[in-house]
Amino acid sequence: MVPGKAMNLRFNAEDGYDGKTAFLPRGEAETVPFGSEKFSEILNTFSVKPGSGEAEMMKKTIEECEAKRVGGEEKYCATSLESMVDFSVSKLGKDHVRAVSTEVAEKNAPMQKYRIAAAGVKKLSDDKSVVCHKQKYPFAVFYCHKAMMTSVYAVPLEGENGLRAKAVAVCHKNTSAWNPNHLAFKVLKVKPGSVPVCHFLPETHVVWFSY
Repeated sequence: MVPGKAMNLRFNAEDGYDGKTAFLPRGEAETVPFGSEKFSEILNTFSVKPGSGEAEMMKKTIEECEAKRVGGEEKYCATSLESMVDFSVSKLGKDHVRAVSTEVAEKNAPMQKYRIAAAGVKKLSDDKSVVCHKQKYPFAVFYCHKAMMTSVYAVPLEGENGLRAKAVAVCHKNTSAWNPNHLAFKVLKVKPGSVPVCHFLPETHVVWFSY
C-alpha cells in the first residue's frame, strides 16, 4: 500500500458467469429455487445438464452459501439488489452508508504491471464494512459477509501502458481462523494470524462501508 509499489494485476479476467449476469428483481428471485436440496429442480429451471461444468459451478456457489460460518462471521447470499442492500444496512446502519467497487478505464485490460500512484492510498473504512463477492451462477448472486477486523482502501493505480484504475483493496488484520492451506499464506510464505493480508477486489465485487 505504498506509492510507487509495483505488481502484476488483471482485474477483469474472471471466467464463467461473473461479468455477464444481472440481478433479478426481488419478487422474481424469491420464486426461483435456491439450495442444495432443490438442485435437480434448479438445473431443470435453467436447462443445465447434470454433471456439466456449468452445473458444477452452480453447485459450488450453493455449497459456499450454505457452508457453516467461520469464527463468528455474519454472512448472507444475496439473490437480488434489494436483499444485498437490506443485509448491508442491517450490519452497518442506515446512515452514511456507501458502496464502492474497483473501476478500470478499459474493458478486458491485459495482465500488466501497475504502480500505486503518487496521489496515494485512502482508507475508506476500518472494521465497519460488508464485502460482497459475485458468484458463478445463471443470475447475479453475491456472497456477502460482515468483515471483522478488516480495513478498506481506495488505491489509485497506473498501468505500464498508461491505463488507470481505481482499485478497492481489503486488508484482513486477523487471519488466525483462516484455512492454513489458503493461497495467500503460500504466496506470502506466512502462517495464519502472523501478518495482515491485503488483496484487491475484482470489478464485479462490492464493498459497503459506513463513514
